[in-house]
Parts: sequence; structure tokens; C-alpha cells
Amino acid sequence: MSQSRFTLDDLKRILCEGSGAPEEGVLDGDILDTEFADIGYDSLALLETASRIEREYGIELDEDLIGDATTPRAFLDAVTGHFAVAAA
Repeated sequence: MSQSRFTLDDLKRILCEGSGAPEEGVLDGDILDTEFADIGYDSLALLETASRIEREYGIELDEDLIGDATTPRAFLDAVTGHFAVAAA
């Protein structure tokens, strides 16, 4: 899949697929600035999420940027930043 847009819904879907959690209820509400640890996702889960994004979107993410992303907003910024650089 190739696209240049990655949304919070995309991130929620991939997080749930990776963890096996149901899509509804687990990540509801305003979670953009909530620490991943507070919503039950550790660094291993985020690496799995990054790997799934890379496979699904055919991209290679900067591990340092992803490792520094402690909230969904920061994670989205890292992924969408990759799309912006790739499009330039």
C-alpha cells in the first residue's frame, strides 16, 4: 500500500492489530497527547507498530524518531514527516 497520509485512526488500527486488542473501546477518547505507557503500550509494542507501518505503507521509518515518540501525536508526526520528506 502506498499513500502519503497517515491518521490517528490508522495508528489506532495498527496498534490494536499488533496487540490483539479490540479496536473499539481501548483507544477511544482524546489520546493524542497521552503517553503510550499510560494506554498500555510499551517500547516493544511500538517497535511492532513501526514494523507493521513499514510493511503496510512500503516505507522505512527512522528508528530514533520512532523511539523518541512517547505519545500518539509524536508518533503520527514522525510517520507523516517521513511522507513529507519522501514527497519532496
